[in-house]
Amino acid sequence: MNDKKIMNRAADNIRILAASMVEKAKSGHPGGAMGGADFINVLFSEFMVWDPDNLTWEGRDRFFLDPGHMSPMLYSALALQGKFTIDELKQFRQWESPTPGHPERDVKRGVENTSGPLGQGHTFAAGAAVAEKFLQAKLGSEVIKHKIYAYISDGGVQEEISQGVGRIAGNLGLNNLIMFYDSNDIQLSTECNVVMNEDTAAKYKAWGWNVVTIDGNDPDAIRQALTDAQKEEERPTLIIGKTIMGKGALKEDGSSYEHSIKTHGAPLGGEAYVNTIKNLGGDPENPFVIFPEVEKLYADRAEELRKIVAERHAEEEAWAKANPEKAELMKEWFSGNAPKVDWSVVSQKEGSATRAASAACLGALAEQVPNMVCSSADLSNSDKTDGFLKKTHSIVRGDFSGAFFQAGVSELTMACMCIGMYLHGGVIPACGTFFVFSDYMKPAVRMAALMEVPIKFIWTHDAFRVGEDGPTHEPVEQEAQIRLMEKLKNHHGKDSVRVFRPADADETTVCWAMAMENMETPTALIFSRQNVAKLPAGNDYEQARKGAYVVAGSDEDFDVILLADGSEVSTLVAGAELLRKDGVKIRIVSVPSEGLFRTQSKEYQESILPAGSKIFGMTAGLPVTLEGLVGANGKVFGMPSFGFSAPYKVLDEKLGYTAENVYKQVKELLK
Repeated sequence: MNDKKIMNRAADNIRILAASMVEKAKSGHPGGAMGGADFINVLFSEFMVWDPDNLTWEGRDRFFLDPGHMSPMLYSALALQGKFTIDELKQFRQWESPTPGHPERDVKRGVENTSGPLGQGHTFAAGAAVAEKFLQAKLGSEVIKHKIYAYISDGGVQEEISQGVGRIAGNLGLNNLIMFYDSNDIQLSTECNVVMNEDTAAKYKAWGWNVVTIDGNDPDAIRQALTDAQKEEERPTLIIGKTIMGKGALKEDGSSYEHSIKTHGAPLGGEAYVNTIKNLGGDPENPFVIFPEVEKLYADRAEELRKIVAERHAEEEAWAKANPEKAELMKEWFSGNAPKVDWSVVSQKEGSATRAASAACLGALAEQVPNMVCSSADLSNSDKTDGFLKKTHSIVRGDFSGAFFQAGVSELTMACMCIGMYLHGGVIPACGTFFVFSDYMKPAVRMAALMEVPIKFIWTHDAFRVGEDGPTHEPVEQEAQIRLMEKLKNHHGKDSVRVFRPADADETTVCWAMAMENMETPTALIFSRQNVAKLPAGNDYEQARKGAYVVAGSDEDFDVILLADGSEVSTLVAGAELLRKDGVKIRIVSVPSEGLFRTQSKEYQESILPAGSKIFGMTAGLPVTLEGLVGANGKVFGMPSFGFSAPYKVLDEKLGYTAENVYKQVKELLK
């Protein structure tokens, strides 16, 4: 146990660095970082276990920051460990700096998650806690035994997602999850009592959490709370730390600047900054310094960790020798490589709904990919993720040997927890719901894309053919939204999301294969509720790997190209039969993934959609979904409204998704 004097000195060092980073950048949030410095210091200098010589070690404890605006606190604390340099702290919020305004995942520097939108970070942590227990059930507690730490703020507690993750973590008894709530009662534009007066402790206790309230700026109280939390065997722990926003801050006149809203989201500025740095024991002329005694504190901790980790590595080696097959599995699971899947075992029923075809694929995955976890937001028997569930069982409190995660009705929470499973490592997550409810998931989809998490999003009931449920459940604009993200590039120049909407059951198998092979970005799989006719005989489904391909008609001599994705392709096939009777020469193109098609060579793209061609596109979504492919010489028939409540075959007829209307529209185009 370290002396309280040195612990306070180290926390003040973090406060000085954090305030100075914001001051130099002329932008940022110093107050929360200064208030949370005590907890982060105790955690990192005495409790967190990692390998100083291998920061990606699978057995490390993980720390997930929820309030990303408190990044100066995290960067400063990590600098004490040697993971960031002083010069890098000085480049806070600058071009190409490794210290952006909100942390971006970089495990080699100790940043486990990209955090920005409040609430997601601690939900990732809960997902990581599930992943650890899942892997523990598969591999054994001898090799998988660490803790997941999370840090939330008042804002994180207020975000609606906290309700979902609080419920699930408590219900599952995630005793490996320890969360610190930085309760300083100040937020960006007001004091917290203006917007909340709930008993947060009672709320988490009702969810089944172990809850303790402490002075969050007292290292002794923090130490005791963490010690007790590590011993908890049945419940996740919430440590409510009553902290001081802007701890140690002084105004220009030397009076206290603590607990001020103004310190939350702006530099301290001028003499207030100077007075604050002096008050904390630093030099305003040279604030970017790690004090010698603090440097020694963390150097000593590094040596302690080397001894702890050496023992752990010895245990792991002994385990690997005794369990060579499991050791090989663990190595492969944490490699990040795509799993090997024999898709030839998948037998698709001709003319089935693509959601049913997806179920067949999921059944094969459940049997062949033992580190895959599938989830559903209380729709498994409708989104057909039960194809996976039928080959395993649900993850429940006390038994994490199953591979199906029942999230309940909480789409955003489900998505973020599944992302957290991947961030932990060793797990390939997939999650499903109705396509229209993808709206609830968009913030998580965006974060998965930003972090390049290869999660598989399964979205069914893909169009107005949901039918009787009516426009509240009929996705119209959703495909256009996700395909916009398909056009967005990530840091490595790749499409941020890969999107597939297959045209029939067999194309579904190929799309699932591509999804499982994609370990670089999220994949969205969009499936039909209703049965879909099989594409014309002789179709080479492997060509779907190019994103768009000819499924019927002339390769060269044609009058018009009919183009669609999903179930509309079969409508075009039916319409083409009528057009051929009039002597119209047709080419039909299925485009399960425009993004993937755009990555093909210009020569291939031109061979499928030659410049100047007359193209008729049909989509059950907004016309803009296909306009980029159809071009100026073509026409898109799409949905102009939210939809209506009626049987789907009636809607097809009323809305013009028929062979007869394809005939009519194409004839008008050819005029």
